[in-house]
Amino acid sequence: MKKILNSLNEDEYVLILETKKAQLLELDEDELIALHTRIRRARNKYTKNYRRAGAGKVGAKKGRGAGKAANARNAGKAEVFEDALSRVSRRLAAAANQSARQLKEERLARARKDAPSFNDIDTGSGKVGSAGKARVDSTRDSSGKKKFEASSIAAGARRQTKKDNRP
Repeated sequence: MKKILNSLNEDEYVLILETKKAQLLELDEDELIALHTRIRRARNKYTKNYRRAGAGKVGAKKGRGAGKAANARNAGKAEVFEDALSRVSRRLAAAANQSARQLKEERLARARKDAPSFNDIDTGSGKVGSAGKARVDSTRDSSGKKKFEASSIAAGARRQTKKDNRP
C-alpha cells in the first residue's frame, strides 16, 4: 500500500490526505459532497485505466492472468481511491443523518410554536350564542330535494332487500 501511495503524484496524494479522519471531521456536508465527487472521479479514472489496459494486454500476453500482473499499478491506485471513497462516504452519511435530525428538530419546534395550546383557547360558558335567527336551508322543501332523498332511501332499501334474500 505504501508503495502505491508513494507512486501517486502530488495532487492525488493531497487528495488521499484529505480523507484522513481528522480532516474529514472538519468538513461540513457540502464540502464532504465536493470531496466525495473528486475522490469518485479519481477512482473511476484508475478503474477505467486498469480495465482498458488489462483488456489490451490480454491479447499481447495471451491470457488474462499475465495481463493482470502487468497492470498491478493501476489496480493498486484504483484500490487506494476506493478505500478513500469509502471513508468519505461513511463520513458523508453520518453528516447527512446529523443534518436530517437537526432539520427534523427545527421543523417540529416550529410546528409546536405555531400550534395553538389549550391554554390559549377561551372556554367561555359552554353555551353557543347566536347572532340572530338560525339559518334554514331554503332548498329543503324543494321538489327536487324531496325526489333526491326519496331516491336515496329507495336505493338503500333495495340494497338491503337484496342482501336479506341471499342464501
